[in-house]
Amino acid sequence: MDEALLELLYGLQRANISDTRVLDAMAQTPRELFISESELKCHAYLDEPLPIECAQTISQPFVVAYMTERLNVAPHHDVLEIGTGSGYQTAILARLARHVCTVERHLALHRLSRERFERLGLRNISSLHGDGAEGWPGARLFDRIIVTAGSSEIPDALLDQLAPCGALIAPLGPHDEQRITLLTRENGRDAYQSLIFVRFVPLVRQGSLRKPSHALS
Repeated sequence: MDEALLELLYGLQRANISDTRVLDAMAQTPRELFISESELKCHAYLDEPLPIECAQTISQPFVVAYMTERLNVAPHHDVLEIGTGSGYQTAILARLARHVCTVERHLALHRLSRERFERLGLRNISSLHGDGAEGWPGARLFDRIIVTAGSSEIPDALLDQLAPCGALIAPLGPHDEQRITLLTRENGRDAYQSLIFVRFVPLVRQGSLRKPSHALS
């Protein structure tokens, strides 16, 4: 294993990321593949966000690991991700879940991420170019939902698609005061837990969803 990746994994453990499934998924997912700029690839295993296409960022590895661990994804879970971005978070979720449905509003990022999923042989991802605030098309529920863009509140469409015993994690609050927030649903009630401070790009609505496309046929 690459020395820089090992150092990152040790750093995550020192930061109290203890779920071995999450750590293994990150060890198996080459972060440099999700960074297009050649001069930035050497920074892939630093614990910091990096710029990507469309004025977006690939999240800090600690934040990816933290949100994934808190979401507690099991092998039988279907996961909805809002904000595919580079596809890095998606790829890690795909190693933990039964299936991942992911929505990205930027067409260039949608196309790039699909190419990366194909390259990694991840066949349990369905990707969509559209408005993540509208959820996934069709009447279906997800065991877990992760939102990787900040907003003041969770869109109703996402709450409607969360399963009865599901969990949703998202950065909520004003841009300078966002906190990772974990929603857990049980016995018809939603409980909210406010966690660490973060700063994500905003969740932007862009209209109707388009037909989903699978990463691999």
